[in-house]
Amino acid sequence: MANDTIKLELEVPGDDFTRAGEASSTVKGMLKKLGFSPNVVRKVAIAMYEGEINMVIHGGGGQITVEISPESGVSMSLVDHGPGIPNIELAMQEGWSTAPDSVRNLGFGAGMGLPNMKKYSDEMEILSEVGVGTTVNMKVHLA
Repeated sequence: MANDTIKLELEVPGDDFTRAGEASSTVKGMLKKLGFSPNVVRKVAIAMYEGEINMVIHGGGGQITVEISPESGVSMSLVDHGPGIPNIELAMQEGWSTAPDSVRNLGFGAGMGLPNMKKYSDEMEILSEVGVGTTVNMKVHLA
């Protein structure tokens, strides 16, 4: 039933690595409390964390909307207003990164964000417009 769906709106601050991961941690905790399987919790936590870090590094922060359905799974929509991704195919290659050295020196920006988001979600769609921003929609199914 659609009315069993829980909807969360989470803000991701830009360029704030001390708070990066808060949104995915919140959702992970909620999924555990709701009794979702460890596999679903893990997949959602990893996919969402990678997206959240990308939003901090590249997108100037943004908004994450999460819909949790006991029947179908977890949907995540990550929206930023950053520079956009000029070449999504290239950005999906493991190890490819546009992260500056200052970010790499913090241990981020290794070029695994988008590949890991795809690996740990069952469905993923990237909508990006240069100069406007990027939206990544992901879904993790229950089965």
